[in-house]
Amino acid sequence: MDTEGNVNLSPFSFFNAYASNPPIVAIGPAIAAKTGRAKHTWLNILATQECTISTVSHSMVHAMNLTAAEYPNEVDEYLKAGFTKRNSVKVTPPSVAESPYSMECRLMENIELRRDIGGNGNLMLLEVVAFHVADSVLRNGKVDPRALDLVGRMGGAYYTRTQDIFEATQPPHIPIGIDGLPEHIRTSPILTGNELAQLAYLPTLPMPSGSFPQFDESIRADSLDVELAMGRPDGALYVWLQNGDRSDHATLHRIAQLYIAQGKMEEAWQTLLM
Repeated sequence: MDTEGNVNLSPFSFFNAYASNPPIVAIGPAIAAKTGRAKHTWLNILATQECTISTVSHSMVHAMNLTAAEYPNEVDEYLKAGFTKRNSVKVTPPSVAESPYSMECRLMENIELRRDIGGNGNLMLLEVVAFHVADSVLRNGKVDPRALDLVGRMGGAYYTRTQDIFEATQPPHIPIGIDGLPEHIRTSPILTGNELAQLAYLPTLPMPSGSFPQFDESIRADSLDVELAMGRPDGALYVWLQNGDRSDHATLHRIAQLYIAQGKMEEAWQTLLM
């Protein structure tokens, strides 16, 4: 929004968070390289010291694209895109009501990037003074990233969608690290770097367990290749113990790999220690 109350809405390829207390985010509205024209967003924030940031879900993508056109300053992009204005509580500019997650921001600092050599970039540090979160994306009081269904720009006309979400919990202790793994595991031709790293999360090396493995009485398996292909590590280990070459570490590593893929790290370790 400019000083005369004209609302401006435009898409940004990305923003990022840089602090949590107080919450600080940053955007980089550049001066157009081809025309030398300053972005309305940059000029408006400099003039008013305020803005809002609204994240974009997949259902908003094409409406968002409508706001990318270089409309005259007096044109309301909310109307062009069919978005609804949500009144802010601490700043003057509105946010996009259709967005699942929006922030009200005040300008903390504007950094002009290398104007001495003709640079056209700007870095605007913004303090978030209020959040708006849709009830539909909350689970037990926390934001569910899957429910947000956000998109991100990858360059050009390419975007990505946050559907393939996974968890990678940091170890709560000092891990042994990959260099602490036994050599026959660390130099495995089967296990990937990611798999080795998961094994290295432990604080100390485990010891072989005399109670491993324990198989269900109903287990039926007679082909190692079939069990491996079907992703059944219990069956594969059962066949290996019945018929396998005890010096065949490569097969044990393949079985451990299946356990790792299933999140069964204890079983993976015990397999590797056999």
